[in-house]
Amino acid sequence: MKDILLQNISNPTELERLYQENKLAFKHAFQDLPSSIKEQPLAQAWNARLSYSPKDTIFQYKPEIIFIAVCTAIAGMLAKIPDLFGWENDLFYQRNAGLIVIPVLAAYFLWKQKLKINHWITPFILFGIAALYINFLPVNTKSDTLLLACLHLPFFLWSIWGFTSLGENTNNQLLRIEFLKFNGNLAIMSGLLLITGFVFTAMTFGLFNLIGLNIELFYTKFALVWGIPAIPIVATYLVKNNPNLVNRISPLIAKIFTPLVLITLISFLLAMVINQKNPYNDREFLILFNAMLIAVIAIILFSTTESSQSSSHRINRILLFALSIVSIVVNAIALSAIVFRLTEYGITPNRMAVLISNLLIFTNLIMVSARLFKAIKNENAMEEVNLSIAKFLPLYSLWTAIVVFAFPVLFGFK
Repeated sequence: MKDILLQNISNPTELERLYQENKLAFKHAFQDLPSSIKEQPLAQAWNARLSYSPKDTIFQYKPEIIFIAVCTAIAGMLAKIPDLFGWENDLFYQRNAGLIVIPVLAAYFLWKQKLKINHWITPFILFGIAALYINFLPVNTKSDTLLLACLHLPFFLWSIWGFTSLGENTNNQLLRIEFLKFNGNLAIMSGLLLITGFVFTAMTFGLFNLIGLNIELFYTKFALVWGIPAIPIVATYLVKNNPNLVNRISPLIAKIFTPLVLITLISFLLAMVINQKNPYNDREFLILFNAMLIAVIAIILFSTTESSQSSSHRINRILLFALSIVSIVVNAIALSAIVFRLTEYGITPNRMAVLISNLLIFTNLIMVSARLFKAIKNENAMEEVNLSIAKFLPLYSLWTAIVVFAFPVLFGFK
């Protein structure tokens, strides 16, 4: 390796190729080069690159760590409300799961951007209104509108959090895309922390069981109730201050799952035809059909937001376009089934919610597909795909607000 370096010390392209092939061997060989060679301009740059040691940024920002600790404590206290006041756990968490973590994350974003107090007022007024409204809805375990409101509330809260991430640039489409990218990275980091927490919990139970102590009830009431809300908060801090931790994982996941999901969807449609299964008269099948569609849309959106990495090659753009087309077909089938059930069985809150949601997704998919088709020939057009997603986000937010606040009233809390 040393001889090869000496032969190519003035060839930056070859040096980079050698470094990427075997970084450790390259570094050791470079350190053994004569000092006269290291004084050359290109060699000096490589010496600085190889000897650079980044600081540990995980525990570097003490004020921020303190703020994160306070946020975690607040989320933990909110999660403990049922125990503190003797409220029913299922009822509380059904309505307030999103309110435990998302406002705290929004506060962290506002604090990190050093925004003035007037930027805090609007989002936290909305959080307060949402909290009061959802908790004062009538208690009815058979209410479809209550269930729909509870399911859509976290998405409405998420849109408020996204608004806080824009800071003073509320109309900046690129910042919306950055927020989507951040959410993908946050999901990966939260998943890693969740797995680590699961292993730690299993180990803790095992150790105490060895000495005859059953701590499951105590651990669940305190460690888990405080620990689970802490996961997205700590993950947010790690991703914001160490973006390189997961930046390379996100494009890899997109590359792997795009063709897999495409094959799965095509196989599913073929199997549905062969088995003569349809969603028109099977309510449960229709629900699963829509859940699958939402999962596919999420993968498409996540893949297209990683345009600079996961969609840089033409084959990836072709796969994304094919996946979007198949998803449009799936969406069209779902829409026709929903319309059929509406005409046959009448209007219900669930059918209306699913219909409008699918119409929004269907429209957005057509926009994305059109731009993906352009991107097959022109790589720079991938930015237009991202922008078409960013411009559609306010419509999704508006729809979640309608389902949460208007549906219970319009349908008489049924």
